[in-house]
Amino acid sequence: MDALAGLLEGPRARGAFMIRTCFEPPWSIRVEDRAPLTVMVMVRGDAWVIPDDGERVRLRPGDLAIARGPDPYTCADDPGTAPQALILPGAECRYPDGRPLNGSMDLGVRTWGDRIDGSAVMLIGTYLWQGEVSGRLLSALPPLLSLPAEVWNCPLTPYLLEEIVRDEPGQEVVLDRLLDLLVIAALRAWFARPEAEPPGWYAALADPVVGRVLRLVQDHPAHPWTVASLAAKAGVSRAALARRFTELVGEPPMTYLTGWRLALAADALRDTDDTLEAIARKVGYGSAFALSSAFKRVYGVSPQEHRMRAS
Repeated sequence: MDALAGLLEGPRARGAFMIRTCFEPPWSIRVEDRAPLTVMVMVRGDAWVIPDDGERVRLRPGDLAIARGPDPYTCADDPGTAPQALILPGAECRYPDGRPLNGSMDLGVRTWGDRIDGSAVMLIGTYLWQGEVSGRLLSALPPLLSLPAEVWNCPLTPYLLEEIVRDEPGQEVVLDRLLDLLVIAALRAWFARPEAEPPGWYAALADPVVGRVLRLVQDHPAHPWTVASLAAKAGVSRAALARRFTELVGEPPMTYLTGWRLALAADALRDTDDTLEAIARKVGYGSAFALSSAFKRVYGVSPQEHRMRAS
């Protein structure tokens, strides 16, 4: 498996929040839902995505933006427009003063806003729970990224626009898979851009020494690796490997290996019914107890708690 494939296999939407928004200026929506990942595709008109910290992004027809939670942001026709609605965790919608919207902005099946024929139309897909998106993927992304239409031409967009307003059996599953594909396609395009800032290990894959070590660790996490054995495979000394690896990746080889093993364990807890003992063996831990101790130290919860939250 190549590094990008390993990174992008993370999205697994389950009952994601999918809507088509239709607004006529002036409009502004404040988003405080703490969702791990939200994708926005501008279909018609213009919009601004304005994070509390960082640079704002303007979206024109065909442009796409991805916001990584949990930080709040605002979507509006203009940065100066005051919010008219507030989106809270669990897709709860309220007025800025706290009063519930009570469906006052519902315009039909998965359609929301103030006018069905509004000049601004945006498709929004939100992963509601942390367990639906790999932590490895989230840590590789900036808080807000965008792809302009001239470098982003995805055939999924018109299909999603058609499917999002359907009300048929199994429609949620169809939309979940479309959202996964949309995010994967968008991130693949984003990582390919020169100005993208992928994590250190991703760029280090091009290095003849560190790249070989990273592939060994990623492809064979259960192997009892040591710095000495990795250095021997790479044809360098232990000191040279430790120095070069830390310089390019940003952390020592064994620290990276531990993080990789635990990330794989977290994904396995989310995506499989394997026992903790079986997962421990697959990712290079000698026992379920050893994995559980390391997992809680890094993630702050036990593997069982992580699995319960993800489900």
